[in-house]
Amino acid sequence: MSEDRDTRSSVLERFPTRHLPAPQLRDLPPGPPRLLPVLGPGVVAAGVGLASGEFILYPYIASQVGLVFVWAALVGLVTQFFINMEIERYTLATGETALTGFSRFWKHWGLVFALLAYFANLWPGWVTSSATLLTYLVGGSVTPIAIVMLVVIGAVLTLAPVVYTALERIETFKVVAVLVLVVIGATFAIDAGAWGDVPDIVTRATVPSELGFALLTGALAFAGAGGGQNLCQSNWIRDKGFGMGAYVPRIVSPVTGKPEAAPSTGYAFEPTEGNLAHWRRWWRVANTEQLVTFVLITFITITFTSLLAYATVFGRPDLANDISFVQTEGEVLKDVVGDWFGTLFWVVGVISLFAAALGIVDYTSRLGADVLRVSYLKRTSESKVYFVLVWGLVLFGCVVLLVGLTAPLVLLVISAVVGGFMMFIYSGLLLLLNRRVLPAPLRPRGVRVAVLVWAVLLFGTLSVLTFNQQVQRLLG
Repeated sequence: MSEDRDTRSSVLERFPTRHLPAPQLRDLPPGPPRLLPVLGPGVVAAGVGLASGEFILYPYIASQVGLVFVWAALVGLVTQFFINMEIERYTLATGETALTGFSRFWKHWGLVFALLAYFANLWPGWVTSSATLLTYLVGGSVTPIAIVMLVVIGAVLTLAPVVYTALERIETFKVVAVLVLVVIGATFAIDAGAWGDVPDIVTRATVPSELGFALLTGALAFAGAGGGQNLCQSNWIRDKGFGMGAYVPRIVSPVTGKPEAAPSTGYAFEPTEGNLAHWRRWWRVANTEQLVTFVLITFITITFTSLLAYATVFGRPDLANDISFVQTEGEVLKDVVGDWFGTLFWVVGVISLFAAALGIVDYTSRLGADVLRVSYLKRTSESKVYFVLVWGLVLFGCVVLLVGLTAPLVLLVISAVVGGFMMFIYSGLLLLLNRRVLPAPLRPRGVRVAVLVWAVLLFGTLSVLTFNQQVQRLLG
């Protein structure tokens, strides 16, 4: 009975308005008749996410202990699928990002997450990883190459007329390159013995604590996306025009783009029969898009790259315990398959990690621009704030590299641990937001609520264990 009364009342009454004004009331646009036209946000998520976890963390773990921890990638991906969909749920229904929704409860929630995302990504671990792999191909020094890459990233994001469109094209190219590597590698580089050990993923599944909780937390948090990248699903589907996001302008270049009207806080629709029919279509399409792009592509890639590392360098007594194991892996691939494949492996790695670095600069700046524009700089264009943040992140990354912080694995673990802590907090806030603000027919129920509770417990426990371990190390 209470839900019936709630459905009949105006949806605008449910939005907290102490810190932000209520959304405007509009009808939900019809859902797309086919999946293909809306493919993109999941590909971007997979493209940005196919980086540290797929090319470094999981292969590194496989090179040290075998395939016994690959199961965690599936756990992380399934958990992140449900998290992503709760983030998308709010944006589909309102056109607002999840951070804006959080800020309705407390003005500074969005700023907290934006700052955490910046802290996680100030250390340019992905671009140094890409630069490190490039030195295996052409020689040179990591630091100047990484600095040039950062400047190129800033230029690409500044000059693209519509930033999301450029990002989608770049990440799609990267995903295709990775999948080509998967097919070729599965055919030529993995022997029968390694294929025969694939069941170890299940039959010998374990938690190799000897590698440290920080590394394992990073691998679990970065299985696919992780940290602030999950939150940016709001921004990406909004720029793609999903649901009520169709009413919100996109971020455009201050140099080559056409000016667009400043966005409002958001929009909401009454749960009429027509709007709910459109909602069911949007919700079905959004779930399918995430499953066939983000989840499927990422799991295939993690499994393959882990298997490739296991088949080539596992058990070698001289194997380095840092990113240089990728150099050894490439050299072994040259010996086993041919020079062409070892070179291809490094080339795809360079492309993959560079595209990931570009996506990370984008999503970190998007989160910050969204928060600052909505809650603090209400008379300023979000596009202008975005580009200031892009170049701020690029310049800070250059400073970090110039002062000597260039160890990629260390930088990636720092970023991943912060990301896991963020996921612990915002999983709980998502449950609060979508259950309290959205009308009854749109709220999460059953399994989706249970998975959010699981995410809070999972990432909270991992954060505590990691923090405890690092404190013990500091105390000797």
